[in-house]
Amino acid sequence: MFLALVVTPELREFLARARGGAVRLIKVRIQDEQLVLGAYREPEQSWDQDYDHFLLPLLDDQEPCYILYRLDSQNAQGYEWIFISWSPDQSPVKQKMLYAATRATVKKEFGGGHVKYEMFGTVEEDICLLGYKRHVLSCSGPAPLTLAEQELQRIKITEGRVKQVKTEISVESKHQTLQGLAFPLQETAKRALQQLAQKRINYIQLRLDTEKETIELVHSNPTDTRDLPRRVPKDTPRYHFFLYKHSHEGDYLESVVFIYSMPGYSCSIKERMLYSSCKSRLLEDVERDYHLEIAKKLEIDDGDELTEGFLYDEVHPKQHAHKQAFAKPRGPAGKRGHKRLIKGTGETRHDS
Repeated sequence: MFLALVVTPELREFLARARGGAVRLIKVRIQDEQLVLGAYREPEQSWDQDYDHFLLPLLDDQEPCYILYRLDSQNAQGYEWIFISWSPDQSPVKQKMLYAATRATVKKEFGGGHVKYEMFGTVEEDICLLGYKRHVLSCSGPAPLTLAEQELQRIKITEGRVKQVKTEISVESKHQTLQGLAFPLQETAKRALQQLAQKRINYIQLRLDTEKETIELVHSNPTDTRDLPRRVPKDTPRYHFFLYKHSHEGDYLESVVFIYSMPGYSCSIKERMLYSSCKSRLLEDVERDYHLEIAKKLEIDDGDELTEGFLYDEVHPKQHAHKQAFAKPRGPAGKRGHKRLIKGTGETRHDS
C-alpha cells in the first residue's frame, strides 16, 4: 500500500495559489504525520539568479524536506517546476524512509503535469544550481542512478505479505518497495541467537530501538507452544524465533520458526515501516551468521493465531491431499455417457 499522510488545508490552498506563478519556492515538511508548509519565497530576479540564494539557506542537514522550485518557462498547464527531495545523510533513517514513502503524495497533490524535473539530494552539491544543471544534462540520455538513489533502493524490502510499504524513487515515477534496512544486533541479542543455534534455549523475542536504530533482546524465557500466544504483545510489533518441537510422520523434529507480529494499525506509521523494512536483512544475517535454518517464516496480527494446529499445518502443509484431489477429476463422466450411447446404437443396428 502507499502511505497517504494528511495534507493540511493550509498547504493545499497555498499550493493551488502558488501554481499561478506568484511564488518562486515552496518548502514542504512532515510534522505530526501531516504535510505542512515549511517556508516559501517570492521571486526577486530570474529563476537561476534566485536559485542558490533562496534554496540553500532552507536546507537543514538534520531533517529531510521537499522543495518545489518554479522555473520561468511554461508548458500547457502553466509554469514548470523542479521537484526536489532533500534527504541529508545525517538525518535519522526513519525520517528518510518516511519522506521517501510520501514523495508520490506530494507530487500528486501539487500536480505532476507542472513538474519538469525531479531531483534527489543528500548534500548541497547534489541540488545546488550546478547540481541542477548536471542533472538536466544527464536527463538527455539514459543515466545510471546516483549514489543517493542507489542507497535508497538498497533500503527497500519485498514483503512476503501484501502489507508492503511502497515508495516512488525514480524520475519515471516507478514505485519500488523498501528493502534491506539493516539495524545492528545488540550483544545480548547476538548471544541469544547463538544459544538458539546450539538449542540451549527455545525462544527469542526481539524489538527495534528506533532511537538508537538497533535490534534489542526483549527476553529469551523458556516457552512451550501453548505459551506462544501470551508472548505476543497486543500493542507493539515484535520479532520472535521459536524452536518448534514436534513429531511428524513418526519422526521427532525441532524446527526453527520465525514469527513477525504486527498488531494491526494500532502502531505508528514509522514503526510499521521500520519493522517491515528490517525484517528481511535480519533474517539474512541470522541464517548466514548463525547457520540457523528457518523452517517457516510467519506474519501474524494476533498471538491467538499461534495454536499447535496452526504451527503444524504451516511447517508441514497438506500438499498431498490437494494433489490427490486434482489427480482424480470428476469431469470425464459426461464423455463416458456419449460413448455408451454410440455403442448402444451400434448394437441395435447389428441386431436388426
